[in-house]
Amino acid sequence: MRRIAIVSAMHQELAALLRLMPDEAPLRRAGREFWIGHLDGHEVVAVLSGVGKVAAATTATLLAGELGVERAIFTGTAGGVHQRARVGDVVVAETLLQHDMDASPLFPRHEIPFYGTDRFATDAAMSAGLAAAARAVLGGATQRRDGGEGNGDGDEGLDATLLASFGIATPAVHSGLVLSGDRFVASAGESEELRRRLPDALAVEMEGAALAQVAFDFGLPFAVVRTVSDRADDSAHVDFMRFVDAVASRYTVAIVRRYLRDLAP
Repeated sequence: MRRIAIVSAMHQELAALLRLMPDEAPLRRAGREFWIGHLDGHEVVAVLSGVGKVAAATTATLLAGELGVERAIFTGTAGGVHQRARVGDVVVAETLLQHDMDASPLFPRHEIPFYGTDRFATDAAMSAGLAAAARAVLGGATQRRDGGEGNGDGDEGLDATLLASFGIATPAVHSGLVLSGDRFVASAGESEELRRRLPDALAVEMEGAALAQVAFDFGLPFAVVRTVSDRADDSAHVDFMRFVDAVASRYTVAIVRRYLRDLAP
């Protein structure tokens, strides 16, 4: 049995996961609580990443080193940058880039000094599995109305009626480039600038690319799955916490559980 890390960006996601881990036990390191237990037949370590690249890198280093995880799933929300990435969609990263890295003129903009690249790739098999799980979860949710039975993956109460209350009709799953930076992108001007510089970017958040760099250093297979909570513009703050409680945290639990159940122990 291989130990899997589930790294949550939001307290709501972590709490929802811990409710499903009957034997979770905390281990405190570097001001963080790592919850070790089992979920759907797999040994898991669940932890909050902390906000920003440094906090995420510290968390990832402890997971890969001291806690000996053999793969990691990073979850959370993101702002949609690409036109296709709408609120309620799910983005599975194929590559990640730090949009605020700029060591020019010594190195090209965005390139990580001495790595020879600006992008770190996720594990292809993990990302494909999470994308498939997300498509199954979103398809099941949109077929139900008024709090249907759910599929037993933790998405009970996640249905078309709830999604419609946030203006979500046909949520989709996208795979591609995700951006990270130590800034909450919340203006149309900033979002447009990211699209201009990085036109293939799907979404922007604050931790994933840091996790990716640490995972690269340790040779740790990892994947990043994000729920699009806003359009990274002037409306990015509207109903954010309600969206996390009602939609994003349920997406996370349902997608992760579906992935784990399809994964050989």
